[in-house]
Amino acid sequence: MARPVRIANCSGFYGDRVAAAREMVDGGPIDVLTGDYLAELTMLILWKARQKDPSAGYAKTFLTQMEQVLGSCLDRGVRVVANAGGLNPAGLAERLAELAENLGLAPRVAYVTGDDLTGRIDELLAADIPLAHLDTGERLADAGVEPVTANAYLGGWGIAQALGAGADVVVCGRVTDASLVVGPAAWWHGWTRTDHDALAGAVVAGHVIECGPQATGGNYSWLDEITDRRYPGFPIADVEADGSSVITKHPGTGGLVSTGTVTAQLLYEIAEPAYVNPDVVARFDTIRLEQLAPDRVRVSGTEGSPPPDTLKVALNHIGGYRNTMTLVLTGLDVEAKAAWAEQQLFDILGGRERFAEVDVRLLRFDREDAPTNEQATAHLRVTVKDPDPVKVGRAFSNATMELALGGYAGFHTTTPPSAESAYGVYWPALVPASAVTHRVVLPDGTSRVVEHGPTGPVPAYVPSAAEPRAAEDTCRLPLGTVCAARSGDKGGNANVGLWTRDPAAYAWLRDYLTVDRFRCLLPEAAGLDVHRYELPNLCALNFVVVGLLGSGVAASTRPDPQAKGLGEYLRSRFVDVPRSLS
Repeated sequence: MARPVRIANCSGFYGDRVAAAREMVDGGPIDVLTGDYLAELTMLILWKARQKDPSAGYAKTFLTQMEQVLGSCLDRGVRVVANAGGLNPAGLAERLAELAENLGLAPRVAYVTGDDLTGRIDELLAADIPLAHLDTGERLADAGVEPVTANAYLGGWGIAQALGAGADVVVCGRVTDASLVVGPAAWWHGWTRTDHDALAGAVVAGHVIECGPQATGGNYSWLDEITDRRYPGFPIADVEADGSSVITKHPGTGGLVSTGTVTAQLLYEIAEPAYVNPDVVARFDTIRLEQLAPDRVRVSGTEGSPPPDTLKVALNHIGGYRNTMTLVLTGLDVEAKAAWAEQQLFDILGGRERFAEVDVRLLRFDREDAPTNEQATAHLRVTVKDPDPVKVGRAFSNATMELALGGYAGFHTTTPPSAESAYGVYWPALVPASAVTHRVVLPDGTSRVVEHGPTGPVPAYVPSAAEPRAAEDTCRLPLGTVCAARSGDKGGNANVGLWTRDPAAYAWLRDYLTVDRFRCLLPEAAGLDVHRYELPNLCALNFVVVGLLGSGVAASTRPDPQAKGLGEYLRSRFVDVPRSLS
């Protein structure tokens, strides 16, 4: 069609704002309502749900949202596309049909499947597909683990076929987040597999709106720019025939859509500027942003190239059991108290070596001559892991309570003794696209295989040459004086995107913030690989810290296991800033 397709988002994760679907449908005209419910951790959560109920394995909140809006969507011709199917898209499609019948409605429901490779692991390994860990290179067969989930990331063409066949609702399993926009845009505009620039533009639009209000002022560094502090309206992408888009939100909603808020989301959970999706490689270093009007940002210029001949696979396996107890330390001698508590605790438990893994962190919140009791406290956070649940269960947490009368002065804990919990380990890998059968089941019940398109090499990242910079008069200021940040997790890795408001500040940031300086600002990264990428069109740098989060969010022992606060921590570090930028 000639006009842009208006694609709205109503969910950024499983557990997001339930009312968002109704707000997006009732807030103004839209053509497609999308929802992203899946993350690496979510697949493990859905697996646990399916262990209790084999008919589960999907995002149940999607049904609640559809109960509120399905009738309105059918009346107004709004199509619905969501990856809420998780591990059981067929089951969710069936539940949706039952819900619709109870409401007296008859939507045409399709679902996309083929991503679940869990039952094919032995077959893939026998075919000499190693499923090697993308960060460590370890082959799955050598790890001695048994995945409980294994899902390939599918693209948007199954969605496009379903919409072309008249589907009102398309339920997906593990398609990429951006595919929820790519599929509808390709259907609407009649794109082909080789319309790489248009497809790349749709990937960018999908990446911007996939996390809901993170594109409209949520989780945004420059708080002073957010003058409307109501809950942000969820984002909308008006995707044009050439793949360009305008990011906006419904009138009268809170938050802000600006080049800054869009940049923040563009930098979220990415690595190289060549952003690989199953249908296209989108070059994030070619994106151009323009503020057209209040709450309207045009995204254009994105270049694309053919996708590789592999698909990413997210596997999860059970790593064992864990438990954490947090001891509160107050007032004087905090470090001495912490050392004594640690010694006593592991003496009681029979030594640190009894556990497969021990993580002890002293978290200092205390201050000298504190004006309140709370401001005089620090936390000693002790986490233990082991394949044996008995070791890390109440036997561990009860032991901490033996310090109550025989340990340091002021002993208390943040929680009572707790039981163990199982934790999962994330394992990213690649599989040949030819080994995955992407299928769409149409509203009439027929099943079609979605063929994979042409492939090609991924463009290599070439850093720019360093430019000499004249000496400048500087002053000690927080890094955040010059730049904003957005950080997040990709499995066991953390990414931090930093960007400036103008090219002059970016020129300084690009030259100043080398990998070595980044490591100095983030001591946790001292022994880890750090990759640095430049995105000059966005006045941005992106850093990826490999292994900072261990084996993924479910296994991480960091207090911030998804690195959500990492960017803001870096902004708080003091550096030598040119006075001209202060």
